[in-house]
Amino acid sequence: MEFEILGSGTSHGIPVIGCDCAVCASADPHDNRYRASAFARTGEHAGILIDAGPEFRLQALRAKIRKLDALLVTHAHADHIHGLDDVRIFTHDRDLPVYSSRQTLREIRDRFDYVFKETQKGGGKPHIRLLPVEPGVPFRIDGTGVFATAVPIMHGELEIFGWRIGDTAYLTDCGEVPDASRELLAGVKRLVIDALRERPHTTHFNFAGALEEIVKIAPERAYLTHICHDFSHGEIFRWIEGWLRSNGGRAEVRRFMDAGKKIEPAHDGLRFDLIP
Repeated sequence: MEFEILGSGTSHGIPVIGCDCAVCASADPHDNRYRASAFARTGEHAGILIDAGPEFRLQALRAKIRKLDALLVTHAHADHIHGLDDVRIFTHDRDLPVYSSRQTLREIRDRFDYVFKETQKGGGKPHIRLLPVEPGVPFRIDGTGVFATAVPIMHGELEIFGWRIGDTAYLTDCGEVPDASRELLAGVKRLVIDALRERPHTTHFNFAGALEEIVKIAPERAYLTHICHDFSHGEIFRWIEGWLRSNGGRAEVRRFMDAGKKIEPAHDGLRFDLIP
């Protein structure tokens, strides 16, 4: 399997509407960040979608997605579910299983109530099945041999889901990882984690907070996502290098570095191997 970052940006997306800052005006494609989303490929053009944000149609075209096995939803904020109607192209032959917490699925049912009503022919709508899952309990994704685990994380005061599939974990919109959830991440080799900006934020990890958490989880490779427009891709690389140098005297950071583990910013289109 293969894991792809469909979007690495914050809720505004990058470039931000009406903004002329250096990052929004950048010609580097790494600085063009769609809303945060990911895709675990089960085949060349098929796989498991994590979140369907407002740019899902564009993300799917760019990634050449032709089949969805399932949708895993982290939470019901607009930048993570407001592309849900665009999954309908994948639901002509079967209802798409949509997995999340009971609260998130209730919000999806309320916000997309037309999906669940009997309506006239035509004016297509997605055909989906809302399937609640218990946090920390691995489950097999319907129609596949792939198992996933919902990992509770804190988005401010809101408990949402991160997702673990095999050796890879995806934790977006995260400002805290509870100790019990960190146990669910034991042995993760690839970690994608929220890191909004350098400045502190009330509901997201900033760069330093994300790096502290990465050192605790200790994956072989970590990628920062849900990034705003304060820093370019290259500047984040340099920020990470500076943080590791300045904290290299700490035993846990030194162990992390000596083990050859790596941290870098994610970017749209980034792919890496996933062992289920």
